[in-house]
Amino acid sequence: MDFEIVMQELEALGKERIKKTYLSNGAHEPLFGVATGEMKPLAKKIKKNQPLAEHLYATGNYDAMYFAGIIADPMAMTEADFERWIDAAYFYMLSDFVVAVTLAETDFAQVVADKWIASGEELRMSAGWSCYCWLLGNRPDGEFSASKMASMLQQVEKTIHDSPDRTKSAMNNFIHTVGISYAPLHDKAVETAMAVGQVEVKRGKKKSSLALASEKIQKDVDRGLLGFKRKNVRC
Repeated sequence: MDFEIVMQELEALGKERIKKTYLSNGAHEPLFGVATGEMKPLAKKIKKNQPLAEHLYATGNYDAMYFAGIIADPMAMTEADFERWIDAAYFYMLSDFVVAVTLAETDFAQVVADKWIASGEELRMSAGWSCYCWLLGNRPDGEFSASKMASMLQQVEKTIHDSPDRTKSAMNNFIHTVGISYAPLHDKAVETAMAVGQVEVKRGKKKSSLALASEKIQKDVDRGLLGFKRKNVRC
């Protein structure tokens, strides 16, 4: 399936209501407003296609960029490719749910995520922390250094309240993910969540959101989700 046909298919799936939602979350034109679930049948036809993914991502069209993440072949991408993708990710739905997700399927995910966390740039940091959330929620505990994860929890505790808003949100998710999906540090994550307390994330013109990782961890424990690992990172 060629580029023009995919763009036509995506445009046909667009809905004004969804478009307004994306715009209110930080997307900007061009975009069609395609619900992510509506992309699945098209993705099944195409499967992985890195050249097509690159062409779509380069359009700057939010829906095309999101779809690029679904059909990308992470194993065909280099660290430089991910730097290019994060450069073009202009809001969190791209940085955290396209770039970070795709990065989480590579062998060098932690190396790149560590660089981004140390970058001082809001969306790079957000993508870095989010990548660890996707990794911890999918890969065996043995793939991670417990001392490194503990150090990262300490970093969150010390810096979260002074971090940019999108980074704050991703850091708070990291505490929750460690608490539920990384058994060796469940107790440490709960302690960190209690120490951090409520996290306020400003959302432009919208009302600020208030997140409490300790409450979210307990809810998931009560639901029997301790040790949860998802089968696939990408949908």
